[in-house]
Amino acid sequence: MSRLILVRHGETIWHRENRYAGRTDIALTSEGVAQATRLAHWAQYANLNAVWSSPLSRARFTAQGAAEAAGLPLQIDDRLIEIDFGRGEGMTGAEMSMVFPGEREAFLRDPVAHSLPGGEDPLQAAQRGVQALRSIAAAGGGEARSLVVAHSTLLRLVLCSLLEIPLARYRTALPSLANGALTEIDMTDTTVALMYLNVPLADKETKVDRI
Repeated sequence: MSRLILVRHGETIWHRENRYAGRTDIALTSEGVAQATRLAHWAQYANLNAVWSSPLSRARFTAQGAAEAAGLPLQIDDRLIEIDFGRGEGMTGAEMSMVFPGEREAFLRDPVAHSLPGGEDPLQAAQRGVQALRSIAAAGGGEARSLVVAHSTLLRLVLCSLLEIPLARYRTALPSLANGALTEIDMTDTTVALMYLNVPLADKETKVDRI
C-alpha cells in the first residue's frame, strides 16, 4: 500500500482574489511562501520517500523546500498541471457571469458536461491526474510515502474519480482545498482509502506532536 499526501500549492494573488488560475504561471504571495515554509518544516519529519510536483512554478516553489527538507530530489510530472480554464482564466465567477453568462450558468449546473468555454475537458483532466497518482504510487512501491503538490481543481477531480464520487459533483462534494493543507490517501492496485482531507498544517503538526 502506497501513501500519497496531496497538497494544493501556496496562495497566489489570483487565489486571494478568487480568480480562476489554471495554466497561467503566477508567483506566490508572502502568505503562500509562508505556507511553503510550513510544508518544508512538516516534510523534515514526515518520513517521505518521494516529492512530486506539477510543472507550474507556484507548485514547484511550494514543493521545492519540502524536497530539500526531506533530502529528496523534486520530481516533476506534467500530468499534475492544473486544468485549463479557457476563457475563464484570470476571471472571477462574477466576471464570467458578465462576459459569458449562459456558459457560466451551464457550468454551475454541471461543470463536467459544460466546462468553461475553451477550457480542458474535466474528464480528460481527471484521467491524466489519476494516471499520474497511480504512476507515483507504483514507483514508490510497498509502504512508500510520497508528497504530491498540485492544484485545487485537478486534485478535486482526481479525488472524486478515485473515491467513485460523480465528477459532476466535484465542486459541491469537495468545495474547497485550502492552500498548503494536507490530504492523504492510501492506494493499492485495487483500492483507495481517504485517510484525511484538507487538514491545515498547524492542525496536522499538533496531531503529530501528540502521538
